[in-house]
Amino acid sequence: MLTQLRDQFRKTDVYKSIFRHSYQDTQRNRALQIVDNVFLHLHPVRVPRHATNLGYTWGMGGITFLLFIVLTITGVILMFYYRPTAQYAYEDMKYLMNDVPFGPLMRNMHRWAAHAMVLTVMLHMFRVFLTGSYKPPRQFNWVVGVILLVLTLLLSFSGYLLPWDQLAIWAVTVGTNMARATPLLGHEGPFGPELGLRADNDVRFVLLGGTEVGPPTLLRFYVGHCIFLPLIAVIFMVVHFWRVRKDGGISGPDTGKKNF
Repeated sequence: MLTQLRDQFRKTDVYKSIFRHSYQDTQRNRALQIVDNVFLHLHPVRVPRHATNLGYTWGMGGITFLLFIVLTITGVILMFYYRPTAQYAYEDMKYLMNDVPFGPLMRNMHRWAAHAMVLTVMLHMFRVFLTGSYKPPRQFNWVVGVILLVLTLLLSFSGYLLPWDQLAIWAVTVGTNMARATPLLGHEGPFGPELGLRADNDVRFVLLGGTEVGPPTLLRFYVGHCIFLPLIAVIFMVVHFWRVRKDGGISGPDTGKKNF
């Protein structure tokens, strides 16, 4: 019975959108295991003509990845001059902007690259939607892209608090106040009171480390911004690139052929 259910599931579009095919022990499939592996063979053997047409692809996916690399490098540099405590965070920002050589350059590169990444991710998904690249067998990669969009927004939001100035504190206060009205998670949201949620145990409390924005909030946002969210984003990026390769590269407007 379980074997039949497994075989039926493997024939569904959902399964085929995640796993292209099983690698049976044949000479051709042994080569495919190397050619299609994202680590062993990152670049495809053949590139469709439309994949090099910037008027079709806009290059937004590659630009987004480039911005992520810029953010990673500049973020690591900024970590040398920043202490995530309420006592020193704002002073460290002032020191970085006024006394550190090339400090304003590094901080502004990080800041504007973050804004640009949010924009390029949205444009990339808009292009994918316009060209129908979310359709089978690419629907799984579309879901991965949506998750990466959410992670990008969370990275941008979590980094907003780190300067620890009045603009950052009040912006995060407004943003996290919306969390208390979320269904099932916030104490003011639908089904929140029925689940026994209060101001001291709902999702807003988890985000802030208390009932108000304070020093624990800064530390939590710092850890999430520098470790937790980037690590998850890298994992999903690897899956995203792997699925592009497994789905035959960038989808074309005039052909349904797959390059394996």
